Amino acid sequence: MNATKLSVIICTYNPRKDYMQRTLDSIKKQDYPQSKFELLIIDNASKENLKDTLDLTWHSNAQVIRENKLGLTPARLRGIKEAQGEIILFIDDDNVLNEDYLSIGMKIPIENPSLGSWGGRLKGEFEAEVPPQYQKYLWMLAVIDQDRDYWSNVYGLDNCMPTGAGMFLRKEVAIDYLHKVQNDPIRLSLDRKGNSLSSCGDIDMARCALDLGYGIGTFVSLKFTHLIPEGRLKEEYLVKLASANAYSKPIVDALRKETKNIIPRLKKPRTIDKGKRILKNLLSYESFESKIFAAQQDGLKKALEVIRGMEAV
Repeated sequence: MNATKLSVIICTYNPRKDYMQRTLDSIKKQDYPQSKFELLIIDNASKENLKDTLDLTWHSNAQVIRENKLGLTPARLRGIKEAQGEIILFIDDDNVLNEDYLSIGMKIPIENPSLGSWGGRLKGEFEAEVPPQYQKYLWMLAVIDQDRDYWSNVYGLDNCMPTGAGMFLRKEVAIDYLHKVQNDPIRLSLDRKGNSLSSCGDIDMARCALDLGYGIGTFVSLKFTHLIPEGRLKEEYLVKLASANAYSKPIVDALRKETKNIIPRLKKPRTIDKGKRILKNLLSYESFESKIFAAQQDGLKKALEVIRGMEAV
């Protein structure tokens, strides 16, 4: 395993130049030998061809690959197809890795050979001050505090689930994901696409490790920073993101039959008293929270329509 080659993949769409440069600088500063990893930039139909603008001459095995099919999922699939390493690391174009991220990440599967996918928990660096009412929703931006390691081979344990940003996975897990997704229109629709905030493709990908009998985990020693621009702290963005998350997660669960009881449960008629309690609770929320709640309900409603269609096939 010590000689395992690593493929570092950055999928990007119209990247913010200063953020992308900080991401690349953090890779350049890694204490893991450059001779042991390749760097693949998947340019996902950016308006400006990144091959003409990014300087990768500091790395002897780096390239920009153009993927014209728009969407984070097609970009990830292209990266998997191009990757030569036995281990793949996906990072985003707004992630700043600690200098030991690659070296620690490559030690983890040696110490934990049963793991198929693993990652860290990221802290946020915010371009603007975070309003107090937004603090408890920062998990939607993948900013989650963690004070210990978590790992498991059981579905549904969120503490163990690595995020797509900073996720390591074995190549065989990535290939399994590729085979499941490439001809599945529902899976292909998950995750970001242009201005769409659809998500949870990373959960689907990590769960492929569980499908193959591996475990998944998150480790406090894997540290990096998520650069968060002011626009992602706007109410409109967070409400839209809440709807997208509520839409995507049940679909990912349903792909593995984890929501087999959700539709009958939600179909059960509500009593008048129960409806009054729900209304009272909703009206007691602050305006922002009520918008988040409504967005989540709308996303879930749309997800259930897709799930019913899946069950009908």
